[in-house]
Amino acid sequence: MITLRGVDVRVGARLLLSDVTAHVAPGDRVGLVGRNGAGKTTLLKTLAGELQPAAGTIIRTGEVGYLPQDPAAADPSLPVTARILSARGLDEAERALRAAEAAMGDPAEQERAMRRYVRAEAEFEARGGYAAQAEAARIAAGLGLPDRVMTQPVGTLSGGQRRRVELARILFAGQGTLLLDEPTNHLDADSVAWLRSFLAGRTGGLVLISHDTALLDDTVNRIWRLDADRAALEVHNTGWRTYLADRDAAERGRARQRAVAERKAAALHAQADRMRAGKATAVRAREMARRADRMLAAVEPVRRAEKVARIRLPEPAPCGRTPLGAISLTKAYGDLRVLTGVDLAVDRGSRLVVLGLNGAGKTTLLRILAGRERPDSGRVVHGPGLRLGYFAQEHDTLDPARTVAQNLAAAAPHLGDGEVRRILGSFLFGGDDAGKPAGVLSGGEKTRLALATLVSSQANVLLLDEPTNNLDPASRDEVLAALASYQGAVVMVTHDDKAVEALRPDRVLLLPDGVEDMWNSDYAGLVSLA
Repeated sequence: MITLRGVDVRVGARLLLSDVTAHVAPGDRVGLVGRNGAGKTTLLKTLAGELQPAAGTIIRTGEVGYLPQDPAAADPSLPVTARILSARGLDEAERALRAAEAAMGDPAEQERAMRRYVRAEAEFEARGGYAAQAEAARIAAGLGLPDRVMTQPVGTLSGGQRRRVELARILFAGQGTLLLDEPTNHLDADSVAWLRSFLAGRTGGLVLISHDTALLDDTVNRIWRLDADRAALEVHNTGWRTYLADRDAAERGRARQRAVAERKAAALHAQADRMRAGKATAVRAREMARRADRMLAAVEPVRRAEKVARIRLPEPAPCGRTPLGAISLTKAYGDLRVLTGVDLAVDRGSRLVVLGLNGAGKTTLLRILAGRERPDSGRVVHGPGLRLGYFAQEHDTLDPARTVAQNLAAAAPHLGDGEVRRILGSFLFGGDDAGKPAGVLSGGEKTRLALATLVSSQANVLLLDEPTNNLDPASRDEVLAALASYQGAVVMVTHDDKAVEALRPDRVLLLPDGVEDMWNSDYAGLVSLA
């Protein structure tokens, strides 16, 4: 259980929330909603104890499991199973058990090892034992982690697989309160369906940030909406669909009341204007005008439409016929081979989508093409006039220590301060936002900043790795429209079928086999599964 009493939340000098009182009880499944940058991620970090409130108190009762948008890296040498089991301390209990078993093979240590084994076995069973291990395996399988990766070190996994491991660990932790920030990022359709069922069946508390409206609809029974204009938290004790219907009905009611008040006020003002000319009626005219103003002030204004980033992609610079290519790329992490002899030719203006299961090497391929990693063998070929733009799914093209403005200026050093501010404003980074360190941005804000760095690059080949992750629906629509109108070449990795529709690919590359084919509608069904 989590209780907030008179809580203020700030980022620097900016007040995000003021005097919030709310609670999350067992059985409460809260959908935390609001536009990108409203403070959802910051509030979730505060609930988790990673940030302190500027005022007020937060009381946590019981266990709290927190999944951030960008989970902190676990020890890369730790096996996947051990990382998941560590949520309940079962990894240490099992190591102690195995160490005692091994020691019993030594006759001189056998009696002492037997006592250690009994203690270790009792601790192992107290933490859930083999039944808990089976539960962890079921959760991992539900999230799409195949058996073959369970014994691999975490450091050998793809970004999507590492996030699944962290989500599995949080879900395995127990029946406390879960705080989940965009848990469906990098999940395929089957894993998302499994997660919906799992969360809907939990008895513990839940606070969920997600742009997956189907997940909200199936899972939450309360809505917390962050109103950035009023620094307020609206609490709605309804599910997602009822919340949307009530919100729309309230907006229509406000609009009707405002229209009636404006008509009446206009009539009073018109009558007052006619009466001002006469000395005998001038006082009444002034009172009538004040009455009309009070009438308007008493009616709640129609809520302003939330701002939407005006997202565009760069005008591509001229280039040769084949600006980017790859010859026989191979890459392995330890014993895990993710790319085997991949050949690729990216022609001017072509549009290629890369499909494959998590761990098939999609992100690795884009990182190699972008020069962020070196292949074990093979080479990347830069054709005449190549200008490369790279959008990384984990935003590692951004320097977290630099400000928003400094990141854009570093990506486009030819821009003046005024042009930097103009571009940032079109991506909804206005005023003091330009001076915030990139490391404190939400996932959606990082996505917008990473896209902003591409605008003035004149890139004629874009490498896009999950460019619609973390975006609210309006910003996602802007990205899709920009993608549809871009004239350069695109190589894209995505789970978003709408992004593929906007791209209108002419070719598909299937990993891990590296098979290239002309795009056809039969491949569309693989997008959400990839």
